[in-house]
Amino acid sequence: MSDDITAGPPASDTPLPGDGYLGDPAVRAEWDNRYADRQQLWSGRPNGALVAEVAGLIPGRVLDVGCGEGADAVWLARGGWDVTALEVSGVALERATGHARDAGVAIRWVHAALTEAALPPASFDLVSAQYPALLRTPDAAAERALLAAVAPGGVLLLVHHAGMETHQAHDSGFDPADYVWPSMVAALLDDDWKVEVNEQRPRVAPEGGAGAHHTDDLVLRARRLR
Repeated sequence: MSDDITAGPPASDTPLPGDGYLGDPAVRAEWDNRYADRQQLWSGRPNGALVAEVAGLIPGRVLDVGCGEGADAVWLARGGWDVTALEVSGVALERATGHARDAGVAIRWVHAALTEAALPPASFDLVSAQYPALLRTPDAAAERALLAAVAPGGVLLLVHHAGMETHQAHDSGFDPADYVWPSMVAALLDDDWKVEVNEQRPRVAPEGGAGAHHTDDLVLRARRLR
């Protein structure tokens, strides 16, 4: 979603209309409320692990999963990537489109949950999911959707907060057991994939914004071989 979950067609700078949302309305409402509660929820700068891991990649087609207010998407577009940015919150997308417009970059916005988005399969050179709030299901739908979006030769980059998956449920209602963590995605990788990075490292955190208190990242970077 961006840096904390506890708290196709031609490129366009216009999101899909509200009635075009694909996904659970309750999930959309939850995230709309979180964004509406603050004028700006995240730092406005790209996530550090994304910046580090993309440095050696040749720009191509990228899917930004849970783009939030658009900092990563705008940064990628400025770097020459053809960006598709997916988000459940309409409030966040309105802010993201404004940031892209101010930056003078074109981004295709998809107002949908990952599992409902009907993205073209095997079509992205990079799938970036930075601290995503992906709900866990018995059929591992979100994990499989991440993998399915990556083109042969492309890279999946999944970054999350270290230690979160072992935490107990919070009084606020947040239960880590409800969400997808990097270990669950790594468990699905077969011989069609090469794991390039799977480690815990100190987090390079943008200043300000929700989630700034987290100190370490789990970084999973895997390349699809075929």
